[in-house]
Amino acid sequence: MHSTLTEHARCLYGDEYRPTPACGREHDENYLIEELTFADADAILSMLRELCPNVVDGRLPVRIRNLAYRLVLLQRPDQPALLREAAQNLWLHGPDWDNIAAELTQRAEELEAR
Repeated sequence: MHSTLTEHARCLYGDEYRPTPACGREHDENYLIEELTFADADAILSMLRELCPNVVDGRLPVRIRNLAYRLVLLQRPDQPALLREAAQNLWLHGPDWDNIAAELTQRAEELEAR
């Protein structure tokens, strides 16, 4: 087992900014998805921010990014900055998710107006 979610994702998908460490373990995306599903928000955000620091970059597949943001927002639904970050990710990798991105942005605005 890898010691962190970030390490597991880096091993599986690589990293634009750092060399992928040598690893003799078998890699299966299903195991990463399982680990991601039960990870806490800090671990997920660490993975996203380390492997995709500029949102438009990184080697994480879009489906993994979308799942990661969804899981983070389920754990932290009331953080406007995080809602906007997730919306930006959806807009960049849409347009299928533009309506969801707009809803997230609207929720962020409503939270800030309180």
